[in-house]
Amino acid sequence: PQRSSTGFDTKRLNMLLAVLEKRSGFRLATKDVFLNIAGGIKVDDPAIDLAVVAAVLSSNEDLPVDSKSCFAAEVGLSGEIRAINRIDQRISEAEKLGFERIFISKYNLKGIDPKRYSIRIVPIKKITDLYTHLFS
Repeated sequence: PQRSSTGFDTKRLNMLLAVLEKRSGFRLATKDVFLNIAGGIKVDDPAIDLAVVAAVLSSNEDLPVDSKSCFAAEVGLSGEIRAINRIDQRISEAEKLGFERIFISKYNLKGIDPKRYSIRIVPIKKITDLYTHLFS
């Protein structure tokens, strides 16, 4: 299988694919994966991990992710969804951009008041939780 990415670290992509395969049971070993960050920008913030995983799962299931959904979390080696910094700022920005829901780590819920935002905050703990929310 081919693995290619533009604007995203290929080694990080391979790690995320390995986590999806080993820890979450998704069979991707025989599939080609091409990732392109639009606009020619290069992203090295680990908070994009969850968006990459959502895109890969969407392609694997051949089902689109709702265009009003946003993702902000790091994915760990065991498939856990890790907290990121500046979560308040990220939620506010997603809200301003018109997103209706944002997926974040459940560990980011400390210190934020979900009632303060009009965007729906979806806390998740593992990749399998993300899959359930997106495709069930």
